[in-house]
Amino acid sequence: MKDFSHLKDTISSLPLQPGVYKYFDDLDNIIYVGKAKHLKKRVSSYFVKAHDNRKTNVLVSKIKRIEYTVVDTEYDALLLENLLIKELQPRYNINLKDDKSYPYIKITKGFFPKIFVVRNPIKDGSEYIGPYANKKMMNTVLELALKLYPTRNCNLNLTPKSIGDGKFSVCLEYQIGNCKGPCQNYQSETDYNQSIVNIKHILKGNLSVVKKHLKLQIEERAAILAFEEAHEYKQKLDWLENYQSKSTIVSHTISNVDVFGMTSTPQASYINYLRVNNGMIVQSQNLEIKKKIDETDVEILQNAIAQFKNMNPTENEEFIVPFKLDLETNFPITIPLAGDKKKLLDLSIKNALVLKLEKQQNAEKLDPDLRVERVLTVMKEDLRLKELPKHIECFDNSNIQGTNPVSACVVFRNAKPSKNDYRHFNIKTVIGPNDFASMQEVLTRRYSRMLAENTELPNLIVIDGGKGQLSASVQALKKLGIYEKVAIIGIAKRLEEIYYPGDTLPLYLDKKSETLKIIQQMRDEAHRFGITHHRNRRSKGFTITELTEIDGIGDKTADLLLKHFKSLKKIKEASLEQISIVVGNKAAENIFYTYHPNV
Repeated sequence: MKDFSHLKDTISSLPLQPGVYKYFDDLDNIIYVGKAKHLKKRVSSYFVKAHDNRKTNVLVSKIKRIEYTVVDTEYDALLLENLLIKELQPRYNINLKDDKSYPYIKITKGFFPKIFVVRNPIKDGSEYIGPYANKKMMNTVLELALKLYPTRNCNLNLTPKSIGDGKFSVCLEYQIGNCKGPCQNYQSETDYNQSIVNIKHILKGNLSVVKKHLKLQIEERAAILAFEEAHEYKQKLDWLENYQSKSTIVSHTISNVDVFGMTSTPQASYINYLRVNNGMIVQSQNLEIKKKIDETDVEILQNAIAQFKNMNPTENEEFIVPFKLDLETNFPITIPLAGDKKKLLDLSIKNALVLKLEKQQNAEKLDPDLRVERVLTVMKEDLRLKELPKHIECFDNSNIQGTNPVSACVVFRNAKPSKNDYRHFNIKTVIGPNDFASMQEVLTRRYSRMLAENTELPNLIVIDGGKGQLSASVQALKKLGIYEKVAIIGIAKRLEEIYYPGDTLPLYLDKKSETLKIIQQMRDEAHRFGITHHRNRRSKGFTITELTEIDGIGDKTADLLLKHFKSLKKIKEASLEQISIVVGNKAAENIFYTYHPNV
């Protein structure tokens, strides 16, 4: 099989996100464009085995470079692939003819606008909504919109004068309820225009009115036992639930713009450039700029824009950027806050973030210590700590039905489990289920021993619980005199709230943050470790109880037998002589004949 080592790093760093990928040959000509729900899985599949299709094998053998663009949804990937194939005509893609174009819904301008479906939008002042990758879905939404707000479909030249002169008469569409008769002024221009506004809201994704209407229809049909009709409405409701009418990829409200997204670290900045022509993304390019001194984001982005424009000279009419620049241009520089332009900027920033992650992953493969330092630095900032949390300990109580209460302590060093340092504790001084007192006992035992042995204390203690468990833990640390020396937090399970001593309001971390994931991993590991020990202890307790029911056998004798034979099964299978060696003749006879009464 051909050697693809030159592509290994690119493939391994691909994100598991929707997007479009482009393959280039050794002359840097683009030879293939494809879409993917998961970029990494799809692109990797080309290189893991030989393909049955000869054309695919030839394609793969010619790939020298890979580029990709991340988008928000698989639907967007489908649209962008379609546009790029038409624009670039790669050798190994099928030729997309005009009849393969996705449909749009056109809303004409002028008096009493008409609404209908077209394939190829033109700049005639009309509004185009789409494109729609799913024609069935488009027809469903349009049909429902027109049923709620009927509009005309005739070709009459309706003007206030022609209507006032009485030149027209209503047609069959009016008779069957598909039109409200604006041609004879049965519907005012104001009312008609309001219907157009409502239809636009529905077509652009504000489907709450339609959903409410569909649900009502389902209930009414079900009430009169018209289940087939109810099912048809239910299908339409399901289609709407999955419907997405507004795409970042194509927008006819935007003409020709250049979009620049950016994200930074203390060491480097990552910039993505999107070139948009006629509302379509036709190019995506990334750039990494290493920082030499304390350059500002404004300076770096301006330098990057110059590089992109030198490589890709265009006459686009507008720049879209994430913050204010110190540039004088004869065209607008926009910092969008909402709408289609903001969606384009967000998409560009998303691609810049993917580039940053890719670079970080590649660097961390070469030097694993970089990841440790980065993760610990992020945790320090997220949790407002004074030092890097290189050593963290997490505690969790396990108390099932009030029996055999235990507590578990798991230890993470450099953000990874250190299983040799895990400890479990049998609760000794607390009677009954009392989490607060149990936590106090365990922390006192754990850290009084560490102080006595002069062992280095952790940088952070995590308590599995809310304010109550945290307060009890703080009291234990104060009694030991180490409260100011060790940071301590609590995590409440329901909303993943982080509590600090003395703070009434919790901290909420980003659900996708590495800090929260590590804390959750510790909490889950402590729970698993505690539950395992609790089950073992309960199992041993049941075994000891069965042995102590034999005459002359107490807890100490039962424990001695279990230590020697390891299980109740082996005790039952042992001979009289084997048992007597451990506990003496009298006790051995009682045990042996209890399990072998017929001997």
